[in-house]
Amino acid sequence: MLLNEIVPENCADKPATLTATRSTTRNPWAWVPTLYLAEGFPNAIATAVAVILYQELGIDDARITFYTSLFYLPWVIKPLWSPCVDILRTRRIWIWQTQFLLCAALAGIAISLPGRHFFPVSLAFFWLLTFCSATHDIAADGFYILGLAEREQSFFVGVRNTVYRIALLCAQGPFFIYVARLEARTGNVAAGWAVGFATMAGVFLCFGAYHSFILPRPVADRRGSTESLAKFFRDFVVIFKVFFQKPKILTLLAFLLFYRFGEAQLLKVAPLFVKHARVGGGLGLTTEQFGTFYSTMGVAALLVGGFIGGILVSRHGLRAWLWPMVIMMHLPDAIYIYLSFARPENLKLIGACVALEQFGYGFGFTAYMLYMIYIARGQHATAHYAICTGFMALGFMLPGLWSGKLEKWLGYPHFFIWVVLATIPGFIVTALIPLDAEFGKKKTT
Repeated sequence: MLLNEIVPENCADKPATLTATRSTTRNPWAWVPTLYLAEGFPNAIATAVAVILYQELGIDDARITFYTSLFYLPWVIKPLWSPCVDILRTRRIWIWQTQFLLCAALAGIAISLPGRHFFPVSLAFFWLLTFCSATHDIAADGFYILGLAEREQSFFVGVRNTVYRIALLCAQGPFFIYVARLEARTGNVAAGWAVGFATMAGVFLCFGAYHSFILPRPVADRRGSTESLAKFFRDFVVIFKVFFQKPKILTLLAFLLFYRFGEAQLLKVAPLFVKHARVGGGLGLTTEQFGTFYSTMGVAALLVGGFIGGILVSRHGLRAWLWPMVIMMHLPDAIYIYLSFARPENLKLIGACVALEQFGYGFGFTAYMLYMIYIARGQHATAHYAICTGFMALGFMLPGLWSGKLEKWLGYPHFFIWVVLATIPGFIVTALIPLDAEFGKKKTT
C-alpha cells in the first residue's frame, strides 16, 4: 500500500549546487500538492482498486491475486532504471509526459472493460500504468529536491506525505462509492467501472497539462550524459557489493522478506472476502459499502496507526517499541478468523474489525520502514535504502502470487487460520535482528 514512501534513490549524494534556489522555482504550493496527488493515485489503483475491479467482473480469486501481485514488479526493480530517467530526459519532462501516459493507460483500461477479452487487454494497460507510475515516482521524488530550496524541503516533506496519503484514501474510498453509483445508474457493472476509469483518465489529462505549464524549471534539472550512465553502473556494482557485505546481511534480508509474510497474503485476499457474496462464504458488502467501511475507514485507521507509531518511536526509540509493534502488526490478523466463521451482518461491527486490523498494520509497519533506514545507514545510505525498498516490494509480491490459489484450496476460514500461522516467521526474524538502543529517538535522528 505504501510502496512509494521512500527516499528518492535517484537523488542520492547530490552536491549542494544541485539544490534549487528560490529564484528558479514557482510557489511550491502551486505544484507540490498536485504532484504528490498524481503520485499516489496510480499506486492505489494498481495495488488495491484492480483487485475489486476484477472480482466485480467475475475473475476468480486465484487469478486476481496472482496477476495483481505482479503489478508490484516495477517497484521491485525501480532502483535499476532510475539512472536512465536522469539521463534520457529532464525530470520535469518525465513528470508531465508520464502523466499523459498514465492518462492513456487509464483510458485504455476504460475502453477495454466492456469488451469480450477485457481481462488480458486490461492487464496490458495495467502493466503500462504500473511502469509509468514507478517512473513517475523516480522523476517526482528527484524533482522535489531540485525544485525546492533547501529550507523549503523540510517544510514541504510533511505536505507531500499528507497529500500522498489523501490520494490513497480517495482512490480507495470515494472512488469505489463513485463507481458503485455509476453501476446503479447504468445498470451495468462493466460500464460503471469504464466510466470511473475514464474519469480518472480525465484527471490525469489535467495533471499532465497543468504540470507541463506550472512546474518550475530549475537550472540543475538537466539531462545526464552517457558517460555518467556508464559511471553509474560501475558505481552501482560497488554499492551492491557494499550492501551485501553488511554484517548479518542474511538476517537483514530475511527480515525484509518475511516480516510481512502473513500480512502480504492477507491484504490480497481480505478485500475479496469482504466483497464476496455471503452464499460463497464472504461478507457480501456492496461496492459502496466497501468504499465506505473497508477502504475509507480502513485506510484512515492505517494512516493513524502509522502516525502514532512514528510519534512514539521518536520519543522512546525503535527498540523500546519494536515488540509492541510486531504484536500489533500480526495478532489483529486473527480478526478475520472471527469474521470468516461468524460472518456478522452488522456493518459497524465489520467496519470496526477492519479498522482495528488496519490500525495494527499501520502501527507495526512503522517498525519495518524505520528498520530499513537502520539497515541503510552509512556510506551510500540513499542507494541502500532504495535496495531495501526493492526487497520490501519483493516480500509483498511473492506471497501474494499464491495467496488466492491457497484460499481457493483452503476456503476463507482455514486460509485466515493459515495467515495467522504465517505470521510466525515475522516474530522469528524480529528476534534475530541487531538494533541500537538509541536508534529512532528524535535527538539522534
